[in-house]
Amino acid sequence: MGFLNRLERAFGRFAIPNLSLYLVAAQVIVLTLALFGRPDILRQIALMPALVLEGQAWRVVTFLFVPPANLANFGSFDAMFLAFAWYLFYMMGSALEQHWGVFRYNLFLFIGWILTVGVAFLTPYHLATNLFLAGSVFLAFAFLNPDFEMLLFFILPVKIKWLALIQWLLYGYEFATGDWSVRLAVLAAVGNFLVFFTGEIIQRMKTGRRRMEHQARQAAARDNDEPRHTCVVCGKNDRTHPREEFRYSDDDRCYCAEHRPKKN
Repeated sequence: MGFLNRLERAFGRFAIPNLSLYLVAAQVIVLTLALFGRPDILRQIALMPALVLEGQAWRVVTFLFVPPANLANFGSFDAMFLAFAWYLFYMMGSALEQHWGVFRYNLFLFIGWILTVGVAFLTPYHLATNLFLAGSVFLAFAFLNPDFEMLLFFILPVKIKWLALIQWLLYGYEFATGDWSVRLAVLAAVGNFLVFFTGEIIQRMKTGRRRMEHQARQAAARDNDEPRHTCVVCGKNDRTHPREEFRYSDDDRCYCAEHRPKKN
């Protein structure tokens, strides 16, 4: 945390407030241009590292302005999906900015951007996507707000921690089955998350282990303190009266010597 504080003091004045809103607004503008007169704009701004090496350096930034889409078919958009994706990114990004502050949220996105661009150059002839960067925002929000409820299909309330678990499983599946460009993009997204949360994850694991050990000690203490035999009549037990002789009747009820039923 001290290192982050020093970074914030040195570079905090360069942080951009409401960065999520600006990114969503840029994607809306690009989509509008693509739909009304500039259908080629998406391919002109997408991140293809090989083209960056040929001089089209703007792509390392402008790919952030590409709306969520199928990279194999830039003309394929779903209005409902886009609206929902933009809403979630803005809502969750704004919540992270409020939680961390403007500089640290900017830094979170900046690290994700650096990792995404960096791994993209390892497969220079593949188009890189910003979807995994947006996914890291979702995972960060879910980690900090695990009990936040979302309406799945606008009907079914689901805690976001379960959706985040599905996201992690999907990342695992994409890493196992995708090509190297997809695998590297997944690693970039996961790396972005781990840079910010590894320390807290380790701390939570230590806290959870200490809690489990404490609960185990408490349970053992309760087991040691609980009497094995208690008279159902007077309440004497083998802890309070260790010399007392206890017996069980045919109905499995416990009696001390004084209150033991007499046999006929």
